[in-house]
Amino acid sequence: METATTTTTVWNIDPMHSEVQFKVRHLVISTVTGSFERFEGRINAAGEDFNGAEASFQANVQSLNTGVADRDNHLRSDDFFSAEKHPTIDFKGQFNKTGGNQYTLAGPLTIKGNTLNVTLQATFGGTMVDGYGQTKAGFEITGTINRKEFGLTWNQVTEAGGVVVGDEVKLNFNVQFTKG
Repeated sequence: METATTTTTVWNIDPMHSEVQFKVRHLVISTVTGSFERFEGRINAAGEDFNGAEASFQANVQSLNTGVADRDNHLRSDDFFSAEKHPTIDFKGQFNKTGGNQYTLAGPLTIKGNTLNVTLQATFGGTMVDGYGQTKAGFEITGTINRKEFGLTWNQVTEAGGVVVGDEVKLNFNVQFTKG
């Protein structure tokens, strides 16, 4: 009796054609956008379909960039990410197709040593062969987390009674993967 074998296709994130951003409210009246400059990720898919594919992602906390050095240093400090003790943000999840080009991406996210299961939304942009003959796949991955649930609890109250940093953090990853 023959046993069916499943071929695993590995897709590695292309950091030159990807961006990993977050947005958080500042003083409740505006939004600050930040990004991680150094990150890596991989998808292991059965064949060419991403349904059921396993994903892993890691961002280097020292590479955090909001465009303001003092703020970035504060975010890397023990008040927020504790980058010296917790140098990476880690995620492992599974893609589940919900219809058309839409997926959920669910699994454990670890920030500052705190791990919680999260569910993100993923929109598959398609595949394309680039000018070098490499097959690429694109995704936009979005979601919202509560920073306090991950131990990022620092805040201050303003004279007017507002808070400096909102609790809700919006995630927006536009990522391209190379088949290989």
